[in-house]
Amino acid sequence: MKNKDLAKRVKELRNRKGFSQEILAEESGLSLRTIQRIENGETEPTGETLKRLANALNVNPDDLIDWTIKEDKGYLKALNLSALTFLIFPLLGILIPAIMWVSKKDKIKGINKTAKDLINFEITWTLLLFAIPILLNLGVLAIKGELSMRMIISSSLIFIVSMYILNVILIFINTFKIHSEMNIKYYPKINFLRS
Repeated sequence: MKNKDLAKRVKELRNRKGFSQEILAEESGLSLRTIQRIENGETEPTGETLKRLANALNVNPDDLIDWTIKEDKGYLKALNLSALTFLIFPLLGILIPAIMWVSKKDKIKGINKTAKDLINFEITWTLLLFAIPILLNLGVLAIKGELSMRMIISSSLIFIVSMYILNVILIFINTFKIHSEMNIKYYPKINFLRS
């Protein structure tokens, strides 16, 4: 949401309490000019300022903060597409989305669920990408001789290519779902980060 929504909320709560801007400034320990800027939507208050306002207005800080969370589908799509960095190096598909998530955590509507689902999928995908070919090779070595080395290499390559294709397809499908305001789904995923 925009600063105007926060401005309306602060003004509404101030009027409900019967406070003038001067009294709110005094009660919160903020300057009168800061209160005026907030109520005019001219500034984006810091977390400390929001806490002071919430205390002065005798409301939970979340009552104010919820009004400052904005909807930004563009950022959610960029977050989702950032996982394509796995094409350069698999761990980047986890690291880049994690950095983007932490930088905007709790500031954009839906970012926590989107980021956790995406990162859980990317971690699971990376583990499978490395574990399955190793297990496949160990299994074939245990059988000895029945399958040639070519068979081991070709089956591993087919699996790896399939995993890359699955990852790219799911990223694009979920980016479209974000654009269309639908729920995203990533499978397979182990919930390393709880929603």
